[in-house]
Amino acid sequence: MAEEKREVTAAEAAAQIPPPPYNDVNAKWDACMDLSIRRVFYSTATGAFTGLLFFRSPVTRWASIFFATGIGVGSAYVECSYKFGDLQQTDA
Repeated sequence: MAEEKREVTAAEAAAQIPPPPYNDVNAKWDACMDLSIRRVFYSTATGAFTGLLFFRSPVTRWASIFFATGIGVGSAYVECSYKFGDLQQTDA
């Protein structure tokens, strides 16, 4: 008799995929771009909501948006520099 074929579930398929290598730069870039886009979007949305909630002047609303966006960019930059920090060699 023929051997029965069994369908692989999504959890089993994910378990079969090996994790990326430790020094895989492409995976780190993908993670950093994803992190940067998310943090910039969420911080900008938070700044816009805060500006609409607390400020009347358009200038202060825009200032709160830019301030929050800067916080998102800065936090994403720091996190990405931690991810890529192990690739840099320092001469001490």
